[in-house]
Amino acid sequence: MFKKILIANRGEIALRIHRACKDMGIKTVAVHSTADEKAMHVKLADESVCIGPAPINNSYLNIPSIISAATIANVDAIHPGVGLLSENFKFAKIVEEHGFTFIGPSSSHIKMMGNKILAKEKASEIGLPIIPGSTGNVKSYNEALKISKEIGFPLLIKASSGGGGRGIKKVFSENDLKKQFILAKSEAKTSFGDDSVYIEKFLMNPRHIEVQIVADKFGNVMHVGERDCSIQRRNQKLIEECPSPVLNEDQRKKLYNVSVEAVKKLGYQNIGTLEFLFEKNNFYFIEMNTRLQVEHPITELVFGIDIVKEQINVAFGNKVSFKQNSVVKIGHSIECRINAENSKTFFPSSGNIKTYHVPGGPGVRIDSALYTGLNISSLYDGLIAKLIIHGVDRQECLMRLQRALLEFVIEGVDTTIPLFQEIIQNKSFLTGEYDINWLETKLI
Repeated sequence: MFKKILIANRGEIALRIHRACKDMGIKTVAVHSTADEKAMHVKLADESVCIGPAPINNSYLNIPSIISAATIANVDAIHPGVGLLSENFKFAKIVEEHGFTFIGPSSSHIKMMGNKILAKEKASEIGLPIIPGSTGNVKSYNEALKISKEIGFPLLIKASSGGGGRGIKKVFSENDLKKQFILAKSEAKTSFGDDSVYIEKFLMNPRHIEVQIVADKFGNVMHVGERDCSIQRRNQKLIEECPSPVLNEDQRKKLYNVSVEAVKKLGYQNIGTLEFLFEKNNFYFIEMNTRLQVEHPITELVFGIDIVKEQINVAFGNKVSFKQNSVVKIGHSIECRINAENSKTFFPSSGNIKTYHVPGGPGVRIDSALYTGLNISSLYDGLIAKLIIHGVDRQECLMRLQRALLEFVIEGVDTTIPLFQEIIQNKSFLTGEYDINWLETKLI
């Protein structure tokens, strides 16, 4: 097994990875900006290296500094966490070229699945159901118009290199097509340095459902159930559930089988998540995340499998540690992403944490790197804590979630806790009758 791993990330996910490493007897190296010198993951790691000033481009996205830190610390492997460089195929390739193990899939698979056009083409090739739309980069308005007549409105124009909900434009009629096409290409160029876009049919009220996959170099591909991520704002996930409250066992079996077979054909190794839209009893593949997911804890609580440890295990070259027939659901889990932002305006909030009191009791897990006195910077992602609840069924899970949200106290910055307190009182959420548009159209 690896003796020492550098964690190329920050915040709660860096701490989560550190804890998995310690459970496996692996030493950790934390990297940090000057602004994160007092961060929890830095305090707890066996070693730490400052990789630059506070701005993210000069530190956490500074590949030469990260590689230098790995060399100085003499690590065996680098874990990219989530976000930042986790799906940057160039970073993965550089890590490989410098003799370190990249804890994730190969750079070639990251490159393939990171480009939405290439991913869609490959998905169709390996048998995944896809949404009707363009087969490649749509270069001109005339081409966009032709496609719109073939698939009909409404439709989506999406950045090929997009992510995080950015670079997406909805078009409901031909009158708005040209304007949105130009805007989509401009936004794609500004956000991702690539103005290529593609077009697909816009599903009006789908669920967002994803399948967790673990694969090793021996050809073993296992699924670890599904997650429902339909509570979203501007395509950003806020609440996730495992299992989905709307799928029956036949639908699950169909989804799992097509996902596992597709990943086998792809020759993919390490963990990954296949994301689908689900509407009118049909699944449509939308993308594959070639990294650890923010919402992985709900899968861990329901299935009793440590996803981060599995990721490290297969990256080292071992077989997946479990068999498919041992993957058994126990209960229900829900995660709320607590962000440092105003729950009404969603404006980012920064400042010093004056009070930090976490909920407890049966079925409550908190993944966070907060502590009283820590400064929250506006320079970084607003996710400051994840509240993860587990119960014997969805009803018990909801009751525990209500209790935990009342106990959770974070003072010094605005948070989204009040929003979640409002959501869990809503009848549609309590009955599981929601879709990806529900939050924005029914509640805020």
